Amino acid sequence: MSTKPSTSGASRRRGRRTPRRPASSLAERWTEIDGVDVFYRESPEPPDAPAMMHVHGFGLSGRYLLPTAARLADDFHTLVPDLPGFGRSGKVADALDVPDLAHAAARFLDDRGVERATLVGNSMGCPVITEFAYHHPDRIDRAVLVSPAGGIYNQPLRRAMAQISRDGTREPPRLMGVVTPDYLRFGVSSTVRMFRALTQYPALERLLGLQIPTLVVLGDRDPLMPGPSRVQEVASQTDTHVLVVRIEGAAHAINFSHSGELAHIIRLFMADQPIVDDPSEPGHARLYEIHRGVHHPPTRGA
Repeated sequence: MSTKPSTSGASRRRGRRTPRRPASSLAERWTEIDGVDVFYRESPEPPDAPAMMHVHGFGLSGRYLLPTAARLADDFHTLVPDLPGFGRSGKVADALDVPDLAHAAARFLDDRGVERATLVGNSMGCPVITEFAYHHPDRIDRAVLVSPAGGIYNQPLRRAMAQISRDGTREPPRLMGVVTPDYLRFGVSSTVRMFRALTQYPALERLLGLQIPTLVVLGDRDPLMPGPSRVQEVASQTDTHVLVVRIEGAAHAINFSHSGELAHIIRLFMADQPIVDDPSEPGHARLYEIHRGVHHPPTRGA
């Protein structure tokens, strides 16, 4: 990855604007990695607990991940960066691909003094996490892949754009106000380059090669995901470490739309507890386990 910043240091720092109203309870901060300004959010007072980094999707910033990240901030040292080239972070001279973003995520953890973390991703963030695990297996404890995208089911670009358009009608209306500025900032040319990089990425191979406890969370209304039979087929291809959970009524941006259910599932997964509905939220979306790989940790007490 090229580390040459695309703008001067002075102009980059003029872009370090803090909004008048914070988007969540997480602290908003800046750092510099490889000469690029990187914006991130972090637990205001990181607890003495394992680190958890949330990785955003295609063309977006970490802002739409905040509903789930904030719910987990009291239990984990929570980090939500805008990866280089995305959101409010600076751009680099050369286009990034999935391996570049995975290495950038590792350098961000270096910068924050974090040796190991659980990584929680949505959409394109999931390939970034599987690539991170491939190159840095000693630095990832567990993986949480929410609505993983970028595989053959989302190709070619016109098909992916049609899927994204259908998903937009199934998401909460307020999501558009969060993601639209990110898409506009990312731009058309970056979208084409990043999509081309995703089509060349061995998404299924990396997923099935994971050797750590892995949680996959899917929504039953997500047009970017294949149907249940295909999910079962893929999940059963190898003796994996993967646990697959489905949320009724959820579309693609589960981290935003169903943050309560997702945070609940993540807590159960991290504690190796059975996947059950949250009794404190009766009447909300039902969730259920649809696959547990033979090498996934058994539930405690089982």
